[in-house]
Formats: sequence, structure tokens, C-alpha cells
Amino acid sequence: MYLLAAAGIIGIGVYGLLAADHLLRKLLALNLLGSGVFLLMVTLPSRDGPPDPVSHALVLTGLVVAVSITAFALALLDRLYRETGEIRIDALDDDAGADRHADDEH
Repeated sequence: MYLLAAAGIIGIGVYGLLAADHLLRKLLALNLLGSGVFLLMVTLPSRDGPPDPVSHALVLTGLVVAVSITAFALALLDRLYRETGEIRIDALDDDAGADRHADDEH
């Protein structure tokens, strides 16, 4: 049951990474993907007997790292929004292309 839930969460996370234009949605999808991996890491070792404390320690460490990286990514997204006014990838690509063409003209 937990393996199916982990596979579903990982699948939703991968879909969100591939389908979303908005960087905040991509960040949320990445967190969802990580949560599915953590669920998988806790579920797989405990199928054959008592739970493995090493996998639980790795998941706990991974959660702390994931929260830290998420906070840093949110700060970067905030800075990006303040600088450009956009957080979508396609809008950022359009702006970068316009900047390149403006540099070519000079």
C-alpha cells in the first residue's frame, strides 16, 4: 500500500516538473517528488522485518536538507520576481531573447 502511494507521489512530482511553466509550481513538484522518495526509503527497508534505523536517519537528514533548500529556492524566486516581475520560464526565456537581440544591435 505504501509503495503504491510512494509511486503515485513520485509520479505526480515528475509530472509537475515536466508540465509546469511556473517556477513555484516546479519547486512544489520537486518537494512532492522528494516526499515520495522519502516514503519509499522508509517503506522498502521495513518490509523484511524490523524498521531500519539507518534509513530513518537518512530520511530525517534529507528532510532537513529539503527544507533548507526549499527556503533558499523561495528566496531566489522572490528575488527573481522583484527583478523581472515574472516567475514563469517561458516569460523569462522571452526576456532573455529580447536582451540578446538588443545586445546584437549595439
